[in-house]
Amino acid sequence: MRSLYLRIYFTVVAALALFAVISGWVVQRHFESQREEQRVMMQGAVRERAEAWGDLLQLAMPPADAPAAEQVAALREWSQRLRMPMALDDATGRRLGASDSFARREADATGPGGMPGGRIQPIRFDDGRTLWVPRLMGMRGQGNTRMGEPRPPWPAPSRPWPDGLGLALLLVVLFLAVAGGAFPVVRRLTRRLEALKQGVEAFGAGALHQRVAEDGRDEVAAVGASFNRAAARIEALLRSHQSLLANASHELRSPLARLKMAVAMIEDAPPAQREALRHEIHTDIAELDALVEEVLLASRLDASAALELHDDVGLLGLAAEEAARVGATVQGDDVHLKGDERLLRRAVRNLLENARRYGGGEIEVRVQRRTGGGAELRVCDRGPGVPEAYRERIFEAFFRLPGHAEREGGVGLGLSLVRQIAERHGGCVRCEAREGGGSCFVIELPG
Repeated sequence: MRSLYLRIYFTVVAALALFAVISGWVVQRHFESQREEQRVMMQGAVRERAEAWGDLLQLAMPPADAPAAEQVAALREWSQRLRMPMALDDATGRRLGASDSFARREADATGPGGMPGGRIQPIRFDDGRTLWVPRLMGMRGQGNTRMGEPRPPWPAPSRPWPDGLGLALLLVVLFLAVAGGAFPVVRRLTRRLEALKQGVEAFGAGALHQRVAEDGRDEVAAVGASFNRAAARIEALLRSHQSLLANASHELRSPLARLKMAVAMIEDAPPAQREALRHEIHTDIAELDALVEEVLLASRLDASAALELHDDVGLLGLAAEEAARVGATVQGDDVHLKGDERLLRRAVRNLLENARRYGGGEIEVRVQRRTGGGAELRVCDRGPGVPEAYRERIFEAFFRLPGHAEREGGVGLGLSLVRQIAERHGGCVRCEAREGGGSCFVIELPG
């Protein structure tokens, strides 16, 4: 059986059937025990009543040594008084006489014992005589029956629960009702699992936009939510890597083409031009090296689930060390925070290199402690500034402002890496216009 919902459903039904069988057996045993107890009690009651009737009739009847005619006359008189068929045997078992009603019933007998169905019982006297009376004797005042009419000697027990066939039918009906009610519940659960399975298969087949429903608050909904988060993360990574690969391939073509041309020309070039060609070759190699390094770093940042932010980073000292490389001024608060020092250093260096390349000579770095914890690092320049429409796009990989040629330096990944590093530290980066002209790049980091 390959369908999960059928396996779950038949497991529920099998457990229900086993419970019904065991419950039926236990209930049936209980009913049988009750009936046996009632039968014993009824037999005891009949025996006690028969003994009481025997004591009373023995006192009312003439003694055993009285003439037979006198005994028969007394028998018939009591039969009429009690309206009960009677017969009397002597100590040897010989019939002394019987009432007319007993004789008629004896003549029409169809069962053993001289009465239909054998429904008579003997009452033994102490002198050896035997009085025969109907087995089921009534009592005066019991319902609307009359003395001498057959009736149960013990009230019929009430049965609040069915027995036998009725119990079996009740268990079957309950079983079918519960089994029918369980099927839609199990089917609904497994249908959601099937939808989750189809979504995973579609995603695995290449439909990166595929998501599954997150209905409900149970474990299936939690699995669906986890899958959607993982799918969104994988889709973003794949899109990012595809874009990175496409842009990196495009960016590699220019320095490779220049490098190929310079190598081809250097052997035939006059001595005066060879030095310039060697410088061009070194520049192109450095550009390729920087491009590969930044592509690898961007890939690692995309692929890693989380950073180990265990370094105690003094942001003001780190900024001062990097600012010395480009001649920038640094001021602000001595703020310390937990982070990855190597990556934070790379983010500050990229901002400073970007300011040196496009922002003119005046570069200022300021570190401030944020209210509530954390730090804010500003790198400001006096360059032409960034138009408002491009202040978000400049953080995209390989994006360059219109009018900025490739040979002005950089590979278009510096600001993208700054954003990735800031976000991996739980912060953000933005570009603002600087008062008096220029731009300010602001990194906000939590404490």
